[in-house]
Amino acid sequence: MFYLFNSNFPDPNLADEEGLVAVGADLEPETLIKAYSMGLFPWYSDDDPIMWWSPDPRLILIPKEVVISKSMKQLFKKQVFQFTVNKAFEQVIFECRNNRLLKEGTWITPEIQQAYQALHKLGYAHSVEVWNNEVLVGGLYGVMIGKVFFGESMFSKESNASKAALIYWCLHCLKHDIRLIDCQQSTNHLKSMGAYEIPRNEFLSLLEILCVKQV
Repeated sequence: MFYLFNSNFPDPNLADEEGLVAVGADLEPETLIKAYSMGLFPWYSDDDPIMWWSPDPRLILIPKEVVISKSMKQLFKKQVFQFTVNKAFEQVIFECRNNRLLKEGTWITPEIQQAYQALHKLGYAHSVEVWNNEVLVGGLYGVMIGKVFFGESMFSKESNASKAALIYWCLHCLKHDIRLIDCQQSTNHLKSMGAYEIPRNEFLSLLEILCVKQV
């Protein structure tokens, strides 16, 4: 593990067994963009220093391969929900934080909220909002660099709202030539929707092709 005083990140392949690569640096937009481009993301608690991770294996989702169940197809056909993109970013990240706080705690600290709101204003962080009669009932947010979307978190206040957000976002990605969604950590929920694990070195190779370096 490396201790950083700037954004000179080490090779992600030097991560420890849990995927921890480095500790330190900051959450400035340039730092975050560089980190994501290298396959790193921040994940830490309020009382911890900033920790940068690159797990192996890595869970990814190819937008065109998203699994849409019969029940979700019916939900979209009935237009139960309405969808928007980047209409309520601050509200989405707040709800993601609040949703996790109520369950098991969260890494979405006030510092993280501010950092991603700054990325959003610069056009890098994006959100999907799921509405039911003008009430926000679900959504997700993440970071877009090149043709890669790095998913950060999602929330749901109604059954299937977060699933609907992800499906809608995959369809949006197809229209805008976004080739890869990074899901970071492996979950059965995401695997049921078509996500699968690949070795870290394969993931990093994909980033070199799809993730246009911005800094």
